[in-house]
Amino acid sequence: MPKAGIIYNDVKPIAGRVAIELKNRFTAAGWDVCITTGVGGILGYSTPESPVCHTPIEGLTPPGFDSQTKFAVVLGGDGTVLAAARLVAPCGIPILTVNTGHMGFLTETYLNQLPQAVEQLLAGKYEIEERAMLAVKVFREDSAIWEALCLNEMVLHREPLTSMCHFEIAVGRHAPVDIAADGVIISTPTGSTAYSLSAGGPVVTPGVPALQLIPICPHSLASRALVFPDTEPVNIYPVNTPRLVMVVDGNGGCYVLPEDRVRIERSQYTTKFIRLQPPEFFKVLREKLGWGLPHIAKPTSVELP
Repeated sequence: MPKAGIIYNDVKPIAGRVAIELKNRFTAAGWDVCITTGVGGILGYSTPESPVCHTPIEGLTPPGFDSQTKFAVVLGGDGTVLAAARLVAPCGIPILTVNTGHMGFLTETYLNQLPQAVEQLLAGKYEIEERAMLAVKVFREDSAIWEALCLNEMVLHREPLTSMCHFEIAVGRHAPVDIAADGVIISTPTGSTAYSLSAGGPVVTPGVPALQLIPICPHSLASRALVFPDTEPVNIYPVNTPRLVMVVDGNGGCYVLPEDRVRIERSQYTTKFIRLQPPEFFKVLREKLGWGLPHIAKPTSVELP
């Protein structure tokens, strides 16, 4: 019996209703179905009283989801997609993302198109697009105290009401650089249209094997976005005395102390997106962000009646 998975946002009632309907549809077609919410992929935050919140990367996979699961349908917005990616990437499960949110930049289809999408899934008429992910780890005295998978970006920044941060950053074998800023972002090509873009980084198409380093509000005009090969690991050493806050995919993170080290590298795992049509990244940029829309000139003069 073939196996499928369903991951949904339990905060949205419509996603819960559709998840049950979808489970019944697959079961009637002879599929074994595992269903879960996206909560398990939400990393959570450490607190000053409990600064370590360590769950191994492979420890987030929900019960019943394994390498025998042919695909999983994700019902939610971009946050649910990011959580689902962490849940199933270690098992290599492809995901069909269905938008029940707002922007839905990472989603493939909409609820009103779901019946046709299910027919394509059951018929195997789809492509798989792989997206690079990052493995993020925090080390304290050479012991890993926190780790997570990341599809968009890792952000290391100051706490509210504290001063500017200072970082020593080593990319691969290259000499370390010093950056003074409110924080730094390490982004994948997928994340280049998220926080990285808002912070002044370039858009990088998903197939480019590269990562980005983007300072947030840097103190120096010389500190600008850097694009480098994704074969290069990145080590970040906080230089300033106050503790910092690390956030992964805008979702959860931990405190980083001055004696800690953050290591970011391309993960062995990837997010496998199911594409019902051949992927067209520029079309998504145009429809979601307005990139490349034709400019309509305004009249230079207006005749008054």
